[in-house]
Amino acid sequence: MLSGEYGEGIAMAMRIVVGLGRIVGAQRMVEITSAHVDSCLYHGQVSLDFAGRLVELGASVRVPTTLNVGSMDLLHPGLIRTNTKAEREVAAGGRRLMSAYLALGCAATWTCAPYQLPARPGLGDHIAWAESNAIVFANSVLGARTDRYGDFVDICAAITGRVPFSGLQTEEARRGTVVFDCSDLERALLGSELVYPLLGQYVGSVAGSEIPVLVGIPADVSEDRLKALGAAAASSGGVAMFHAVGVTPEAATLEDALKGREPLSVHGVSPEDLRATRAELSTFSSGRIDAVSVGTPHASYAECVVLADLLRDGPPIRDDVRFYLSTARATLALAEKTGVLPILESAGVTVVVDTCTYVTAILSPAAKRVMTNSAKWAYYAPANIGAEVVLGSVEECVASARLGRVVLDDALFGEASR
Repeated sequence: MLSGEYGEGIAMAMRIVVGLGRIVGAQRMVEITSAHVDSCLYHGQVSLDFAGRLVELGASVRVPTTLNVGSMDLLHPGLIRTNTKAEREVAAGGRRLMSAYLALGCAATWTCAPYQLPARPGLGDHIAWAESNAIVFANSVLGARTDRYGDFVDICAAITGRVPFSGLQTEEARRGTVVFDCSDLERALLGSELVYPLLGQYVGSVAGSEIPVLVGIPADVSEDRLKALGAAAASSGGVAMFHAVGVTPEAATLEDALKGREPLSVHGVSPEDLRATRAELSTFSSGRIDAVSVGTPHASYAECVVLADLLRDGPPIRDDVRFYLSTARATLALAEKTGVLPILESAGVTVVVDTCTYVTAILSPAAKRVMTNSAKWAYYAPANIGAEVVLGSVEECVASARLGRVVLDDALFGEASR
């Protein structure tokens, strides 16, 4: 491949993969079974130049390759604002870039949650996934092995079918290093959806790029809650993997997670830590809201059903509050087939696919005060789109959308309701 025997496109990709291997000091390559590409999100002309060059040179992926969100909702293009020159440039460039990655043989999945698709990697599989929440979910919940692969390395790995054998591809690097003891959190608290994005936010801010080990997480915790935890930890810190003792596949016991060594540090987690984390992550906590955005990472089908159940009866969403749900087009198709989508749309929910509301010009510029159930959305949206944010559970989001103002229940953390 490196010498050009399989074509110049593959040679170009292999030069980059080999260059990465030299930088990280890898001794050899490892073959991968799948890839997930984040480079399909438009960041300017360089994005088009790189992908276009690979297409010109005849490259194509050699392993099953899914695509992260792009800069367009291709099924609902009217949702994307194109009022300014910059917005029109992003829309046009984003569409061309998405087409280029399809020309390279990638699947038109357009989701940040490829682990929700049917063909997902298993325990011990070597993969090359980009996008922070996808990386942490694959390593932690699936037990597959991926290091962090940023833009352009991800597609090069897909084209060559190989990555350097380094980082989280190796056994040693997967050892847990920092313990978070959640034993003081009551079962009722751990049963709340809201706890998991807050816990992830807190863990990431403390652990940084270390590998957290969580003790006391219920054995029956859902994948959606682990998704929220991992996504938040990858945003507030550099977490690419976590262990939950008795839950995740490489942490049957605390000793297993730590691989028999002592942790660097141990931290207790209290309800006050979580309450304080919500306060720190939210830029406002009362008053009117202009919009609600849920589904970051992309909402699963189960989460769509929960939202539909909450909206099926009761007061409507206020006319002056826009309610957005981001999900994958595969999930959208299932929701439509099962009758979930009509319930959401009749309640006033705008469904977004192929992209996400914090990376694309979807929300009105007038929508300055936004509520979300995603710590990741709350972490990035203020800088990305200039929104003020407040974090709440999906139940709090629905209640707030119906009243047009923030409704929070801090009694969950042992304080009086507001």
